Order: sequence, then C-alpha cells, then structure tokens
Amino acid sequence: MVSRVIPVDPFDLVVFGATGDLARRKILPALFRRFCAGQIPDGTRIIGAARSEYSIAEYRDKLAADLKKITNDALCDANVLAAFLQLVTYVPLDGSAETGWPALCERLSGRGGDERVQVFYFSVGPALFEPLAERLHSYGLTSAATRIVVEKPFGHDLASARDLNRTLASHFDEGQIYRIDHYLGKETVQNLMAVRFGNMLFEPLWNSQYVDHIQITVAETVGVLGREDYYERAGAMRDMTQNHLMQLLCLIAMEPPAKFDPDAVRDEKLKVIRALDPVEPYHIVRGQYAPAPGAVGRDLNYRETVGNQRSSTESYIALKTHISNWRWAGTPFYLRTGKRLKARSSVINVMFKDAPHSIFGEEAGRHANHLKIRLQPNEGITLSVTIKEPGPGGMRLMDVPLDMSFAEALGPEGSEPADAYERLIMDVVRGNQTLFMRGDEVEAAWGWTDPIIAGWQARGDVPKPYESGSAGPGDADLLLRRDQREWRGINP
Repeated sequence: MVSRVIPVDPFDLVVFGATGDLARRKILPALFRRFCAGQIPDGTRIIGAARSEYSIAEYRDKLAADLKKITNDALCDANVLAAFLQLVTYVPLDGSAETGWPALCERLSGRGGDERVQVFYFSVGPALFEPLAERLHSYGLTSAATRIVVEKPFGHDLASARDLNRTLASHFDEGQIYRIDHYLGKETVQNLMAVRFGNMLFEPLWNSQYVDHIQITVAETVGVLGREDYYERAGAMRDMTQNHLMQLLCLIAMEPPAKFDPDAVRDEKLKVIRALDPVEPYHIVRGQYAPAPGAVGRDLNYRETVGNQRSSTESYIALKTHISNWRWAGTPFYLRTGKRLKARSSVINVMFKDAPHSIFGEEAGRHANHLKIRLQPNEGITLSVTIKEPGPGGMRLMDVPLDMSFAEALGPEGSEPADAYERLIMDVVRGNQTLFMRGDEVEAAWGWTDPIIAGWQARGDVPKPYESGSAGPGDADLLLRRDQREWRGINP
C-alpha cells in the first residue's frame, strides 16, 4: 500500500529557536522527510532564526549532521539532502530585541504577494511569544496568509493561559493560531476517529450501556534528565495530563461531529471537557520515581536529578473521572501517565461489559470484549473476542485477539508511519486546524485541571515513591481494585 502525497504550493516557514532541541530533533527532520516524499516543492523557503551567530553555510552543515543522525541512510541520499539544504537559510536573531529583524525582512522580501503562505513557528518559551508577535507586526511581516505555530506549555494555569490567549489574539485571528499537540498528529490517534465514525460496528456500542470503563495510559521509560527546571515547575499533571491525555480522552468520548471540519470537531471536544466531573481527592494517585534496590545508573532518583530532596512534584499521576452527559453517565475513565516506568507505551483500552447472562455455565468462565488502541510503539488496533477453546473437553471459552497491526496490514507504509510533526506542519501550510487546539479548549482544560492541583497543594500531599522500571506506585492499583477492576499491563 502506498500513501498518497498531496504537494502544497511553495511557502515560507520561519523557525524561531532553530538551534534548540525541538527544532533539531523534530521540526526540521519532519520538513526534510516531507521534502523527500515530494510534498515540499522548490521555491519553498525555510529560515532558521536563533541567537547563535552562525553563517548560512555553518547552519546548513550543522543541520546536515543532525539529519544524518536522525534519518535512515536510504533517506539521506547526498543529492536529496543537498537539494533540501538549498531551501534552508539562517538569520541570527534576538526575539526580544531588534537584532536580526531587518535581515529577516530582507530574506522574506519578494515573497510573491499576500497570498503566499507564511508560517512562523514559535519553537521557544512562552515568554517570547508576545515579543515575537509584536515584532512580526511592527516589521510588516504578517498578512492574511500568515500562520503562527505555538508549542506547549499553553500557560501554567487558567490565568496564564487566558493571558497567553489574549496576547496572541491581540496580534492574530484565532484562525491564524495553531496550538500544536503532537499526540494529535499520530496516525493511530486519527485512526481512532476513523474507527469510531467510519464503522457502523462500534458506534451503537460506544456508550455507558455497553462500555464498562475506559483506561488511557501514556507510560515513558525516560526520566526528566535534561528538563529538570521545567519539569520541577510542571509535573506530570501539567506536562501530560492537562494536554496529551485530555486530548485522547476527548477523541474517545466526543459525540460525532456534523462533519470533519476543524470547528465542528473542536466544538465536540470542548463539550467533553466541560462535562468532566471534578476529581475527588481519593480518586487521585501521585507518584515520584526512586531507584529500585541495587539499581545503578543515571536519573533513577527524581529528587537527586532535579537537585531538590524535598520536592513534591509528581512524575506519575493516575486518576479516575466521569463525564456527565447522556452517553457516558456512570462510565468511569481512568487516566495514568508517568516517567521511568517499565515500558514505553501509549494505549487506550476500551473495556466492554460482560454479557448480561451466560448460557454456558460457570465452568465456561466470564468473558468480555476489549478494544485496545496502541498509539506507540507497534501502532495498531486489537479487538478481543470470545470463542470456544479447541478440544473435546466441553464448552470452555477463551479470548482471542483480532489484531490489526499497521506494520502487517499496511506493509512498509504502516511499519514506519509518518512522524506526527510531518502531518501537523503540512496541515498548518494547508490551513487545516482540525488537529490543533482552540483557545477556549485550552482554557476549559485548565479550568478542570486547576482545582485538582490546588486541592493537593492545600492538603500538602506528597507523591508516593515508586521504583524506576516498575508500573508505578501500588496505590494506583488500589484506585481500580476499589471498583473491582484492574489496570491493563504496561507492555511495549
């Protein structure tokens, strides 16, 4: 199976923070892969902008070295790489001062009129958003075809998110602002919408009458090394739950939109967030990773890594919540995420209810269907169904998986799905906001999150230690056992 590539018209893309980790690991490699796929045409201009004093030749050399490390040898053909580098230039620029802005204006001059798409990617801290927006306007670098991309964090709480939205809205229309959450660019996340709304099989069952509960797990094996300052201020709730897990929850729980249109989709996601119940204190478990007995290595102890032996920042969180609407009334949603866990795994488990009456007797056992949506790694979808166990020993039931692995079902195209940033950046160029967060959506998510954080701060809660390489603190298991349920295993 060959994926369809739809080329775009030539465009300009300026990456502020072009020497930073995100630009080097994700943004520029994504552009390179799209160029290799034939989606980015000649005439496109990619301009790196950062404080570092590099010449264009020096920056291209550094970029070439980065791309060779990150992409495979087959992709990094010398001629193709050279052609891509010809699209790339560099401007030393200070986002909070006037240095470099005249040079950027010169690079963007003669851009082909106001109809040519210009993308300004703010791969910088939120403190620079306002200075960048102001200078883009004061130097006349904006038009109706201008789009800006802003990375998370979208604020630290509701008040700061509102301030940030007001700042951006004072310079750009909402239709020009692309708040990027890379989870929404993952192939399997979008397939979640296709599975739900493209198949009659699931929609009649997608409600509290048939679904017992839903688990959303995002587990990471890495710690916080390299992000100590940020993570100590944010923690797992702000870093992951408020945005990544919230978006997955919205997609799994939202009503069918009237059409696959940016505002129609985001309207339905917003309804889910606004229908979320407050989380009770006894429905939250916070954890902090610590070394396992005898373990040796770096970043096994959160407090040592961040240099704060009294830290109360969580590297793990699990919680239970409900959605108060007709579709999901009474169905619990369990969310968990953490650092330094036993495997890297992002999974949504939809656990269906038992059959209301078994005709096979107690010896056949109790069985229920289970839909597992694997976001990473080994992207795919598995439906567990009940069949008879082979053999003459009577009617014994067993569960078997109907497994759709992208690698097996889609061939080479499925084994290496496009990186999320590839899709999202091309959506920005095309002007498609479906997979990006709207301002009111961000504020609603913080409006739900803030009372949870304020509650544990007021109580003086301290995160429970858990061993690096484990499944998290034991109290998280109790969260489900109180409801006679269990977490699905964290598996790669």
